[in-house]
Order: sequence, then structure tokens, then C-alpha cells
Amino acid sequence: MVNEDNQQKAGKKRIITGFIIGIIILSALYAGGFILAGVVAIFVYFCLKEYVVILNHKGFQPSFRIMSFIAFVLFIVSVAHLEKLFPIILFLGVTLSFCAVLFKLRQPYIANVSTTVFGFVLCWLPTHVYLIRGLGAPGKGFLSLCNVNPGLGYLIMMFFTILATDIGAYIFGKKFGKHKLSPQVSPQKTVEGAFAGAVLAILTALLIGYYIKLSLCESFCAGILITFFAQIGDLSESLLKRDAGVKDSGDSLPGHGGFLDRADSYILSAPIAYYFFKYIIMGQTGFDFFICGIEKVFSNVGLF
Repeated sequence: MVNEDNQQKAGKKRIITGFIIGIIILSALYAGGFILAGVVAIFVYFCLKEYVVILNHKGFQPSFRIMSFIAFVLFIVSVAHLEKLFPIILFLGVTLSFCAVLFKLRQPYIANVSTTVFGFVLCWLPTHVYLIRGLGAPGKGFLSLCNVNPGLGYLIMMFFTILATDIGAYIFGKKFGKHKLSPQVSPQKTVEGAFAGAVLAILTALLIGYYIKLSLCESFCAGILITFFAQIGDLSESLLKRDAGVKDSGDSLPGHGGFLDRADSYILSAPIAYYFFKYIIMGQTGFDFFICGIEKVFSNVGLF
């Protein structure tokens, strides 16, 4: 009886917290500009803190200061749409990571360098959410709010496609799931749940794609990419926690764990969605060129 009461209380906390987070995120997505940039920056900061705590459980000591600095610079460059500077900043981050170990001599050396570099790259990737919002917007778009541009539609598609993935995987996995998707990493996730989540996600992408004037093929491909990389990102974050022996990345969000737990689905899906929408959907070559390129590859290997 006590366990049931605790489960009900935990469920209520999860629903209330999820509702509040959803309102904040949707409002920020619509507003765009510095409001969305601020929300993304907050998530990146707390994700970095939680990442360090997770790695500390393994005995690793990634440099929070270096990760914060490089992630901040990457974020500013992303906001300013200066993507050409990414390689230089990444090189600087790797160099500083080596310097931190060389001059502080904290064991284990290789692991501390690697986890520092991995940390600022991992926690910076969700920044692509802001970049998606700016697709098709006039100018840089940092100070302008509530612009109804193609990026808003793409971002809404990604948000609800990921939401559909989570809902479908949870409901169908709990009721019909029999085969474990990755038993050692996430025992509760099932193949049936993952498949159902992907189907619901694609249907959601097709529906939203209709309203934002994408073709069925474009919406279908977007749905597949987003749901696949969202689930891979979720499993990847679970892998980190499982290896470190922790259940959640934190307890900042009642019923939902930490910020990294909430951002895991966006770690890989946001970048792939951004590059798909920018270079395939909005690119000068267009989606038809993408399809023709695939056909050419297959024809060269004798499949067509």
C-alpha cells in the first residue's frame, strides 16, 4: 500500500514537472531569439555539471572549467551563426584538455583528457536546437522574437516527433514489450517499444510535415532520422549512467531526474535534424538531388 502511494506521488510529480517543462520549452521554441538561447544555455550548463558528477563516480576528473569555457564559446559561435569557427574552437578545447592534465597531473591522464573533450562536445550538441529555430529567418535572428519562419516549423516537428517516440516506446513497451532492446544498458527498454515509438514518431512527422508544407517523402525521412537518433541518444546517456552506477544524472527535475536525462534525446537528434533541414530540405540542390545521389550510389554498385 505504501509503495502504491509512493508510486502515485512520483507519478504526479512527473506529470506536473513534465507539464511545466513542456510549457517553458514550447514557449521558448516559439519565442526564439535570446529567450531560446537563454533556455538552451541553462540546459547546457546543468548538463555539464551533471556530466562531471557522473564521471566522478568512475574515478575520472574531467575539467569542468575547460568544458564550460569551450561549451560557452561554441554556444556563442552557434548563436552568431559562425559555424566556420567550429574546427578552431574544437582544436583549442583539445589543447586545453591536454594542458589541464599536463600541468595538474591528475590520474588517470588519458581518461581525464578524453572525458573533458567528450564532455564539451556532448553537452554542446543540443545547441543545434537554437540553430534549427533560425533556419530561414532574416539576419542573425538573435534579438528578434516570435518570427514565424521555416525553422519554427522544423523545431516543432522535431519536438513532437521525439515526444511521440517517448510516449509510444513507453506505452507499447510496457504493455507488449518482451524482447529487451539493450539489456545491459537499459533493461526496461524493449524492441517492441522502440518500434512502436518509431512508428508513432513517423506518423507525427507526417502530420506536422503536411502543415508545414513538406512532401510525404521529406517528412518520412525527417521522422526516421529524428526518432532513430533520439533513441540512440537516449541509450547513449543510459550507457554513461549504467557504467558509472547511477540511476539518474541528477535530481533537479522531480520525477524526471536531471537536465541531462531530459536532453538525452536531443543530443544526437538535434544536430542530424539541423543538417537535414538545412542542406537537404532548404539547400539549393534540394531533396531531389539527395534522392538522385542515393540512386547514383546504388547504380554504381550494380543494384539499380
